[in-house]
Amino acid sequence: MRYAELYERSVTDPQSYWAEQAQLIDWHAPFSQVLDASRPPFAKWFVGGQTNLCHNAIDRWLETQGDLPALIAVSTETADAAPAEKIYSFRELHAEVQRSAAIMLSLGVTRGDRVLIYMPMIAEATIAMLACARIGAIHSVVFGGFAANSLATRIDDARPKLVVSADAGSRNGKAIPYKPLLDDAIRLAKHQPRHVLLVDRGLAPMTLVQGRDLDYASLREQHLDAQVPVTWLESNEISYILYTSGTTGIPKGVQRDVGGYAVALASSMQTIFCGKPGEVYFSTSDIGWVVGHSYIVYGPLIAGMATIMYEGLPVRPDAGIWWSMVEKYRVTRMFSAPTAVRVLKKQAPEFMKKYDLSSLKALYLAGEPLDETTSQWISSALGVPVIDNYWQTESGWPILSIARGTDDSPTRLGSPGVPMPGYKVRVIDESTGDTCAANRKGVVVIDWPLPPGCMQTVYGDDARYVDTYWSRFGGQQVYSTFDWGIRDEDGYYFILGRTDDVINVAGHRLGTREIEESISSHPNVSEVAVVGVEDKLKGQVAVAFVVPRNADAVATPQARQAFEAEVMGVVDRQLGTVARPARVHCIGLLPKTRSGKLLRRAIQAICEGRDAGDLTTIEDPASLQQIRAALAG
Repeated sequence: MRYAELYERSVTDPQSYWAEQAQLIDWHAPFSQVLDASRPPFAKWFVGGQTNLCHNAIDRWLETQGDLPALIAVSTETADAAPAEKIYSFRELHAEVQRSAAIMLSLGVTRGDRVLIYMPMIAEATIAMLACARIGAIHSVVFGGFAANSLATRIDDARPKLVVSADAGSRNGKAIPYKPLLDDAIRLAKHQPRHVLLVDRGLAPMTLVQGRDLDYASLREQHLDAQVPVTWLESNEISYILYTSGTTGIPKGVQRDVGGYAVALASSMQTIFCGKPGEVYFSTSDIGWVVGHSYIVYGPLIAGMATIMYEGLPVRPDAGIWWSMVEKYRVTRMFSAPTAVRVLKKQAPEFMKKYDLSSLKALYLAGEPLDETTSQWISSALGVPVIDNYWQTESGWPILSIARGTDDSPTRLGSPGVPMPGYKVRVIDESTGDTCAANRKGVVVIDWPLPPGCMQTVYGDDARYVDTYWSRFGGQQVYSTFDWGIRDEDGYYFILGRTDDVINVAGHRLGTREIEESISSHPNVSEVAVVGVEDKLKGQVAVAFVVPRNADAVATPQARQAFEAEVMGVVDRQLGTVARPARVHCIGLLPKTRSGKLLRRAIQAICEGRDAGDLTTIEDPASLQQIRAALAG
């Protein structure tokens, strides 16, 4: 079936379409209803059906390919010469997951309990996620780059019974201790987890808290022969919580179901990623982000593929490391981000040419807009299709892409593609709510109901889910992506940037309010504005403009430089280096309207050298001149 026919059927007869796609996974008990749309904007998929993500990722493959690779964990961070490698067959991964599940059960974790996972990119992190799925616990993975404050807010919201962590991660060969950050986070949090389970990699010393902290290796030895049966879950039970930045400064817990997510991933692995059992999939993301959940852990395994989990940089020990892995493991499908490709583009071409990349059939890129230069370079260098795709933590799988599993529809430079099955995408006018004509800028929205696999709600806060995503356009039942876009006359979409205060730094979504609140805790900060500014390498970077309480303290260039370093240090400690602004500028006045609203878009426009637009409501035009002067200085 060609794409146009497939898509049309998915949006005009979603019940029939998704009932058919549901046959791609195993069900312990059949569903009685494909879609329950009785309470908009909420939707329930495959009602009454019982299934399990871990079973679909591992158990169902044991008979046909139990001895084939399932998880390939590679690190260039902890080895002196050749990369460290650990390969688990489906049978070996099945045994390890049962051991981890048995540990969790012994610590009192049961169906519906939350387990927070704060770990580097090591095999035990994937194993812990699958163990949670096996026993019906709800995992919440927190990116290892987040610092204590950010971690504490997620502990308080998820209220985990257990935290799984490690002594340290590593970046560029330098150990990054996790345990002190975790101890600080638990000290800051109101909720206190019952236990902390720790993988000791021997990278950093750890001080254990008596009665709370436990050694993973010791407990694993006690459960080597564990047999933990799958806990069958109703399709709409919660599989995981994944926090994403919000405009309020308080992260939103994106809540995902079990059955709808499994079906969406199984479907996307065929329709978009063309994955086949026995092949090898390599996503260069991190399990702390949605790409890592969907296309490092669950998606490839559900498709019966081996998945590569990589700890390291794309240029260490040299810029050929990724391509050496493509050759060694015969990777067929690779998923990365434009930022990483732009880094590799700066390296000598020999690093790519020295490896046999003939197994690779396609490269998929997402996380930020893909520019024409980058796309053309990597496509020419690899000699394979480069397929952009656009989606969000909230959607769980691509909204826009090219369905290469159906036909050879062409890509279009600058566009992530066309809507994927089930997504009724439109561009609407921000003021009127009317659908925009072709090539007219508007807000990208999706008509209700969202297809399977998308977020169910904001964890613990249905009202926030409705208010944030579904209430922007009056009586229309549409989900706002908070992205500007246009649709051309052929139906291809182009994403033009955020409409809210969330920025995209190298594929990491960061809320400017969260960064502002962190900076505001510095004693010499009176006011602050943080905006996302276009960057050729990272897509966007955060830039901060601060009004000091004591201007005399930053009167000299040396003092301003020291102040900037202090502010960055505050952000590093509270949010992690991932949120650190690229620059911190001192000014005397922030540009605001006469009603006191901060003119963020005007600040951003000046930073990017664009026209600041209509400024008739500005309180003091001199404030913009201060922005220009700070940038020039």
